[in-house]
Amino acid sequence: MATKFTASEIEAALGEIPAWTADGDALVRSLSFADHITAFGFVTRVAMAAEAMDHHPDLRIVYNRVELRLSSHDAGGVTARDVRLARRINELA
Repeated sequence: MATKFTASEIEAALGEIPAWTADGDALVRSLSFADHITAFGFVTRVAMAAEAMDHHPDLRIVYNRVELRLSSHDAGGVTARDVRLARRINELA
């Protein structure tokens, strides 16, 4: 099982993943796209990357806006796995 980050470790990690913030036990980011289909395509790419990493983020699509929430449920909070996925999502964005 992955080790849950402390608050100071989360703050340090946020310096490595632009556009992400901490919200309780998760990393969060919201993105806007030109339209729904573009947002949906982005979510599909995120889902494929997440599956390859054996990680499953919480995703929400509201028309052209995508909200992402990363937390390692087995560890009860943010872990290195979440930071790796956040980096990959930034590459996809």
